[in-house]
Amino acid sequence: MPVIYPYVQYSGMWTPQSQMQAVAAGTWTGLPGLWSWGNNNVGQLGLNNTTNYSSPKQVGSLTTWLKISALGGRHSLATKTDGTLWAWGYNNFGELGQGTSGAGTNKSSPTQVGALTTWLNIAAGFYYSLATKTDGTLWSWGYNSAGQLGLGNITNYSSPKQVGALTTWLNVTGGKYHALAIKTNGTLWSWGRNNAGQLGLGNTTYRSSPNQVGALTTWLNIAAGYDFTLATKTDGTLWSWGRNNQGQLGLGNTTNRSSPVQVGALTTWSKIACGSYHTLATKTDGTLWSWGQNAYGQLGLGNITYYSSPKQVGALTTWLNVAGGDFTLATKTDGTLWSWGKNNLGQLGLGNTTYYSSPKQVGALTSWRTVQAQSSSSIAIHT
Repeated sequence: MPVIYPYVQYSGMWTPQSQMQAVAAGTWTGLPGLWSWGNNNVGQLGLNNTTNYSSPKQVGSLTTWLKISALGGRHSLATKTDGTLWAWGYNNFGELGQGTSGAGTNKSSPTQVGALTTWLNIAAGFYYSLATKTDGTLWSWGYNSAGQLGLGNITNYSSPKQVGALTTWLNVTGGKYHALAIKTNGTLWSWGRNNAGQLGLGNTTYRSSPNQVGALTTWLNIAAGYDFTLATKTDGTLWSWGRNNQGQLGLGNTTNRSSPVQVGALTTWSKIACGSYHTLATKTDGTLWSWGQNAYGQLGLGNITYYSSPKQVGALTTWLNVAGGDFTLATKTDGTLWSWGKNNLGQLGLGNTTYYSSPKQVGALTSWRTVQAQSSSSIAIHT
């Protein structure tokens, strides 16, 4: 019988506990395949073409994919079980880390970033990339107009550059032009664009190097939208800050905040995800909640009404993972995949371009594991 590993949260994504150790020991029996669908105008689906697809298509035949990130504009990042890093899609600013940039350098198939086998956590921002290694170092490359690479300047780089010399970085995420990271000591750091206070530093000053958000050492998970940020603490509380014009902070109003503000008083928040202008979160009881912009039905509430406070999506208690662009993807504990919201380019994976304001199941498979959403395309791993 195959070994079944319990799932634990790690770097904002869900991977089997001790999976890396199992891979190294030769006892890992999972066979994760990579799939993608939706907009593919610059090869961001990794299918070796630029054809849009409205149903999931497998990216190659490899079964060694481990983590994925596609939160950015039109490029994707992924790691394999051997610790290698791969990138594909748009490369105008060097966000693929290939040492090239500009017209003609896009990649429509996964391409390895260097030769290292020590990549750990990844985040695809809007035309830029972030990653940590197993030694705790932090690296960045791509577009840097607002200092979002954290390198102390606004210079673009087409190859990975180390952010400082620290070896204590763990989780990392990228918004539109701002980035955040959590260190192994539980502190939270931010840098990049700060026009709406999305760095959480109590002001709207741009920062080109990491700055600590407060003095707490209890931050657990982070997620970033276009100009706003969500985070949870180890006590299960949920916090938000930044742009709030669509109610995406969940605070019952549309006022921007430049410092973390608690969303309600609950201590049962689990996983979080930011779309472009909407927010998704699960609780420890398996319920799913959403708020913010809803022009395309991306909140999954059966309407197109905006909400500035969390609203429960249906009554189910089996939701597991969530991801958002201008639409929403989610998995359940039974391994099924669901989608709703904007679907003009087939990003919902339902075989059509019809918008839906309530969750719709994507096919009949029950083995979906991890999902990620760009503004108009999707990638996922299933076993």
